[in-house]
Amino acid sequence: MNIMAEIKLKKGYYLRLEGETFKAFENAPFPEKVACKPTDFTGLKPRLLVETGNRVKVGTALYKDKNNDDILFTSPASGRVVDIVRGERRVIQEIVIETDGKQQRENIKIPRKSISVMGREDIIPVLLTSGLFPLIIQRPFGKIADPRVTPRDIFISAMNTAPISPDWNLIVHGNEECFQKGIDILSRLTDGKVHLAVDARHGNLSRAFTAAEGVELHHVSGPHPAGNVGVHIHHIAPIRGRHDIVWTCSVQAVMCIGRLFMEGRLSPETIVAVAGSPAQNRKYFRTIRGAQLSSFVEYFYDEDVRFITGDVFTGKKVSYDGFVSFYDNMITVIPEPAHYELLGWTTLGAQKMSFSRTFLSYYLSRLLPRVRFEQKASLNGSKRAFIVTGIYEKVLPMDIYPVFLLKSILAEDIEEMEGLGIYEVIEEDFALCEYVDPSKNDFQELLRRGLDLVEREG
Repeated sequence: MNIMAEIKLKKGYYLRLEGETFKAFENAPFPEKVACKPTDFTGLKPRLLVETGNRVKVGTALYKDKNNDDILFTSPASGRVVDIVRGERRVIQEIVIETDGKQQRENIKIPRKSISVMGREDIIPVLLTSGLFPLIIQRPFGKIADPRVTPRDIFISAMNTAPISPDWNLIVHGNEECFQKGIDILSRLTDGKVHLAVDARHGNLSRAFTAAEGVELHHVSGPHPAGNVGVHIHHIAPIRGRHDIVWTCSVQAVMCIGRLFMEGRLSPETIVAVAGSPAQNRKYFRTIRGAQLSSFVEYFYDEDVRFITGDVFTGKKVSYDGFVSFYDNMITVIPEPAHYELLGWTTLGAQKMSFSRTFLSYYLSRLLPRVRFEQKASLNGSKRAFIVTGIYEKVLPMDIYPVFLLKSILAEDIEEMEGLGIYEVIEEDFALCEYVDPSKNDFQELLRRGLDLVEREG
């Protein structure tokens, strides 16, 4: 293991919210329903392989990517397909499976040889057949990796700096062997290095990270988005163009890949944290991928709340009967008032977390670092003119000019987008810029438009 110098970041913002997850684990009741959602995958065009009423097992292929038939998406549970939900233009939104609790599994052929002598030709087919390959994301563009491409490097972020996000050090506890096995597998898929970034300020780093073999370990410190893998790539080995390919993988994805090769079977088990000030039962729940929220999240009878699969910056709103998204490892619950707060900007704002000095909370958060605030889902105003304020550069720890990049996207100037670093970022890297934006623009949606345009015509 090579230990690199510490990366200290100053730009960013700590959004100190109430409702952190307690350091307690619980086995969630087995969900009555699970769902696989093609909408979880950017740019995916699904081709259905099942119909309503079909019986499926764990690992049964439900659909595949029209652009690459080798990439399969498999069922996390055994049971029966009870619904195929379609949206506008009959686009598939969800494939809902009623579970039978038996968890019968499809057989997956895994080469009977040491990982140290396995090549890409041995590993890639196993990941594709099992449906685990979509766990690997490719940069640039932030889409499912292309199995035909050998990445320059692979990056793993073992730190979460998003508000009230789960602690990877807790999640990896007891799964150290699976995590190391996953790293061993990933190291066979690149001719370069596997980079692992950990939080230098964490007081109790797991040995799964600090003693990991076959990786370059990086100590990173700073406010959010210091935990974003895009920030790590930018400061360790930046992407130089559209053909400079790197892959990224989450800690839980590495564990899942390692478990597949250790046990010789597909295990859809996952850990999902419940967080947010309205939630009382804030724990780490052991469940399966795509589980229905109602199987482990409490119901709120007297409060108006919003359920988010993911964190408050990049997550998606779901209903109580909705399902955990493929890449998410947390459910966030925040208040969603049914009424509009009249003249809310005239208040002192002692309980309203804000990046603006308009509210008292700005000063409280600096004087009292331990104080926490409740964040509501209210938009607090309408969209305004997009003006240059210099505020975005204060929260983006990358050598990128966010205003000029976004305006080049609005102008559809591909050459300027490339020159301003669009290949280095995806939506999550601009989420904090969107949060502090006084103009209330949808920066993440705008950035995706630019990425799609460059990929299509660049």
